[in-house]
Amino acid sequence: MHNIHGEPSHHLSTPELNLHVTARGGHLAPVVFHLPGRDVSPYALAPWEPSMFPQIPPLLSVLRGDFFCLPFAGRKDGPPHGDPANAVWTLTDTNERSLCLELQATDTSAHIRKTLSTRRGQHAVFTEHGITGLDGDYNYGTHPILDLSEMAGGAAHVTTSGFHWASTFPGAFSNPDQGECQMLAEAATFTDLHAVPLARGGDTDLTRMPQNSGNDDLVMMANNPATPDQPFAWSAVVLDGYLWFSLKNPADFPATLLWISNGGRSQPPWSGRHLARLGIEEVCSYFSNGLEISRQDLLSAHGIPTTRRFHAGQATRLRMIHAVAPVPALFGAVSEIIPHDSTSVRITGDSGTEIIVPLDWSFVV
Repeated sequence: MHNIHGEPSHHLSTPELNLHVTARGGHLAPVVFHLPGRDVSPYALAPWEPSMFPQIPPLLSVLRGDFFCLPFAGRKDGPPHGDPANAVWTLTDTNERSLCLELQATDTSAHIRKTLSTRRGQHAVFTEHGITGLDGDYNYGTHPILDLSEMAGGAAHVTTSGFHWASTFPGAFSNPDQGECQMLAEAATFTDLHAVPLARGGDTDLTRMPQNSGNDDLVMMANNPATPDQPFAWSAVVLDGYLWFSLKNPADFPATLLWISNGGRSQPPWSGRHLARLGIEEVCSYFSNGLEISRQDLLSAHGIPTTRRFHAGQATRLRMIHAVAPVPALFGAVSEIIPHDSTSVRITGDSGTEIIVPLDWSFVV
């Protein structure tokens, strides 16, 4: 067990990467990927340590990297983002390529087995959450947070695979009564991340980050279904000479949320200093409005599920891949990620440049 940014954390080291995951909340970060000629560490750590705010939920005091949420955003009489993002996980198995942690949730009946694994020659984390004992309709999601604070304004390129419906948050995502600010219009649908409506009128380009500080915002995009040619959905951010990307099965995670956290929250622990962070959250949920609202199935007219039916006697496995790869100068934004062969993907930039990245993409399909 290592103490990382003030929190006891389990450790896994391979030739491709070095990762830590907190015992409390199962937050994955930092992850240092050993790319040819350089190390990169894309995940965010909160600009505070847990001991500074012992009175707040562990979700916020520990906040970092990626974590699993069940239910997503919480429920009545439960912690925000559920026990998996707050409670202590027990390390149950480890080897040179993987580690497993388990949790018996007290806010639900779920027993969850988190497996973080790696593949030889692949700069990727393969994550599986195996869920048993849960019965009923629940929302859930993953919550990776990237740190863009070292990037110049607009230097990071953010894109996703195709979506058939998208909207800004249906209400005030940032509460002005608590000294919070947002820049996006409320409940505004859009068809292109290049043109998302602003509260003051006009549009902003959410494919270019970070933007001007002083705002916290959220948007939701419902991914297109998988096809034989596009068997997974993806999200990607091109950073300084490399890209971070995630792959998922859109049947398991039908929507992507972008949480643009850029100094819009003034109350502790935020205090206006959670800057240039980008959450790229893959979910089955109605925005971040919690379990009770997600169960209302408010997007059924658009064919978008906001909960999943779990059965106590049936195991459910939710899988995700997070990976990085170097990109050449002037690669631009990712425009496509598709299978190249059974053990690699082809990634195309909007410049037309293509790279082939070794990756066991079939893990998510």
